[in-house]
Amino acid sequence: MTRLLTLLTLILGSSVEAADTTSRPNILFVIFDDWGGSRHSSIAGCNWIKTPHFDRVAREGVLFSNAFTSNPKCSPCRASILTGRNTWQLREAVSHNGRFPSGFETYPDLLEQAGYAIGFTGKGWGPGDFQTSGRTRNPVGPSFDKATLVAPTTGIHNKDYATNLANFLKQRPQDKPFSFWIGFHEPHRNYEWNSGVKSGKTLESVVVPEYLPDTEIVRRDLLDYALEVEWGDAQLGKSLSVLEAAGELENTVIVVTSDHGMPFPYVKGQIHDDAFHLPLAIRWGAGIPAGRVVEDFVNVRDFAPTFLELAGLAPHKQMTGRSLAKILRSKESGWVENRDVMLIGKERHDIGRVHDQGYPVRAIRTKDYLYVHNFHPERWPAGDPETDFGNVDGSPTKEAIKALGGYYFDLSLGKRLPDELYRLSDDPDCVHNLANELAFHETLQALRNQMVQLLQSEEDPRVLGTFQDFDRYQYVGARGKGYETWLRRQEETVLKSLQDKLDNRSSADRPPQPAAAK
Repeated sequence: MTRLLTLLTLILGSSVEAADTTSRPNILFVIFDDWGGSRHSSIAGCNWIKTPHFDRVAREGVLFSNAFTSNPKCSPCRASILTGRNTWQLREAVSHNGRFPSGFETYPDLLEQAGYAIGFTGKGWGPGDFQTSGRTRNPVGPSFDKATLVAPTTGIHNKDYATNLANFLKQRPQDKPFSFWIGFHEPHRNYEWNSGVKSGKTLESVVVPEYLPDTEIVRRDLLDYALEVEWGDAQLGKSLSVLEAAGELENTVIVVTSDHGMPFPYVKGQIHDDAFHLPLAIRWGAGIPAGRVVEDFVNVRDFAPTFLELAGLAPHKQMTGRSLAKILRSKESGWVENRDVMLIGKERHDIGRVHDQGYPVRAIRTKDYLYVHNFHPERWPAGDPETDFGNVDGSPTKEAIKALGGYYFDLSLGKRLPDELYRLSDDPDCVHNLANELAFHETLQALRNQMVQLLQSEEDPRVLGTFQDFDRYQYVGARGKGYETWLRRQEETVLKSLQDKLDNRSSADRPPQPAAAK
């Protein structure tokens, strides 16, 4: 054993630390796709979405009430999870549907090098391109996706996550600990319309947030979302049963979370609390005291250093997240380490503007406030109208908001002020912008200064003035029909506008003209 650890240390350098490999826990990482679960779990008090298996993990482990992603879209969040860094520290990975950059280690690779068996089923890192950086497999590891099932609706994926986990456990060497990633496709759109009501859910039970119109269409859409959350929760329950049957439940660190908020306007991909505030429950049998609710602010970039520490490895030098191991092993509830501030930001998420321009934002979240700075308020945050606001997932709710116009249209799809400030105690839905209220001027200035100082310490190119590469990173996803025609028209409009400005200048402002030929 000692010779093996010495050899690993020589090979891997500071990433491996002497530890008894027989005591290293397994790791099961379970991530929903688009579950806004900070409020959408029954243990959090939600009555119209039932999550008994997530609740079990929380009751038998630790429930985190303030878990966040710093970048609320699929591939940026997942890159942060894998590398232990904020996405503005990850070059191309800052953007959705971009490239996974070279030069950054991932926790599955580090665990595999240290003797873990690794794998995943469902959705790993993505969408995006990881091959260009030289990877031959998804950054989360080798895929185990052969088992399928008959899905109950057309919107639910046919992957049999639990059976794929069982198949992975059967083939892995029994003397190795494992790290397995289950990436649910649910509750990502598209949904089967009215499937929630057909399953027996009632329109009256839904709690509609302030940023959405309270209409029958929206309530039905939310129930379709709820049904898919519950499907994912049921697959979590089956996965726990697989671990129990294999005798691995008690020595497995089980992490259940999501990548960002629900796929509705004003949420997914936007910088409001429901977009980046996540569900998080962690269970580890007798390894951690159970039945606690922790209020410390934790981030998805904290997972990678946590997994390494629990596996007996030293923190990797690239990782800027902080291990949660001490919090997990503590007997305390509430504020354990007094982590009480969080940074959030994005660059380009989806396309929808000329030349794939992004909508760069940075924000800071404290116990009481969310301050948001929009760097280009002249741009459309949801994408240009001509692209059907392409940064917002298509849905019945989106169509309802477009048809209604007015307040809800302006809120979700319209342009925004340079600064936004929300007092979360009385505005958790973030719809009452206090940025221009004189009474909150000092609060805004203090939060802005704190945000800039923290971002400077993280060497964020956006605040250091070296952000140009952010605007050049390639979008590698599919483009909708008519995109090229739309782009050509946009460029023609810009050229015509410039020509009109030239034609309308006074003669004194015009450049000298060549003399007419005699």
